[in-house]
Amino acid sequence: MSSDFETYEQDFGTITAEITNKIGRIPKLSGEEKTQLVLNVDKQLEEVRELLEQMDLEVREIPIQSRAMYNSRLKSYKQEMEKLEKDFKRSRIAYSDEVRNELLGDDAGSSESQLIKLREERAHLLDNTEKLERSSRRLEAGYQIAVETEQVGQEILTNLHSDREKIQRARERLRETDANLGKSSRILTGMLRRIIQNRILVFILGAIVLLTIILAIYFNTVHQDQLKYVDF
Repeated sequence: MSSDFETYEQDFGTITAEITNKIGRIPKLSGEEKTQLVLNVDKQLEEVRELLEQMDLEVREIPIQSRAMYNSRLKSYKQEMEKLEKDFKRSRIAYSDEVRNELLGDDAGSSESQLIKLREERAHLLDNTEKLERSSRRLEAGYQIAVETEQVGQEILTNLHSDREKIQRARERLRETDANLGKSSRILTGMLRRIIQNRILVFILGAIVLLTIILAIYFNTVHQDQLKYVDF
């Protein structure tokens, strides 16, 4: 992504260098050659505007952690573009005055004060136009920042909603686990109780059997003794 931005930067540098050279040549030319040069510069300025728009789009796609550096570079290019436009407008003012002088001919000297006044009014109008353009660009930049902020906020809300759902699912699984552990604990307690009961029953049965055997031996011995006394 940054490689595309750097390509646009190279094109920007090449075209602006050509524009700067041509703007410096405009006051030195006259006639059709000057007209063609003005049209050519105007066309190249439009190409530069398109380059800046492409660079702006590229910056929006750059990761946030690297975007500040490219925004700073883009801002300097826009400032350079503003300076070129201002220089071009000034050169066009001089160009228009020269064309008017050529058309007026000898009357140009008598209308010099009017031309000076007209030039001042035109310069004032251009300054106001530049101020409006700068205000418009600032509003557009503010709108873009607001849109990007809204997008970031929406992403944060989406992530928070997703995290909330994950936490709720984890809580449900924890409740299910607690319920299963409680059930298992009750089952184990019941099993342990039955084991203890079975052991007690075994001990009782064992004691009964042992007691029965002892009694059987005892009565058997007594019976044999009685039989001996009868024989005597």
